[in-house]
Formats: sequence, C-alpha cells, structure tokens
Amino acid sequence: MKISGQNKLPGEVVALKKGDVECQVTMQAGEFRIVSIITRDSAEEMGLDVGDRVVALIKSTEVMIMK
Repeated sequence: MKISGQNKLPGEVVALKKGDVECQVTMQAGEFRIVSIITRDSAEEMGLDVGDRVVALIKSTEVMIMK
C-alpha cells in the first residue's frame, strides 16, 4: 500500500481497550508510546491484537515543538 503521508512511525501494539463503538490502541514506537482511538469495527477488520507490528500515520495541520 502506498500513501502520501510522510509522518510514519513503525511500532508494536502493546494494549487494546475495546468499547462498544471505539477501540483505544496503544502502541510502542521506539521510546515513544502512542495512543489512538479508532472504531471497534476498524480494529476488528484489521484483526488488531497485542504484539502486532503496525505503523502510526500522523497527519496534523499543527506540530508544536517543546524544549
């Protein structure tokens, strides 16, 4: 699959919290932990499970830098 997004972070699913409609997906990307909310249907269609290798694709109109 090809996509135009450039902010791609590979990692591993470390936790899934499924609700009635949404699924909270927590992944570890290097030293960073990323949490995303997706639909439960999407999580099930992808067959997401803890330990899966995934890629976080981040699209944002604003990125803040902090030091």
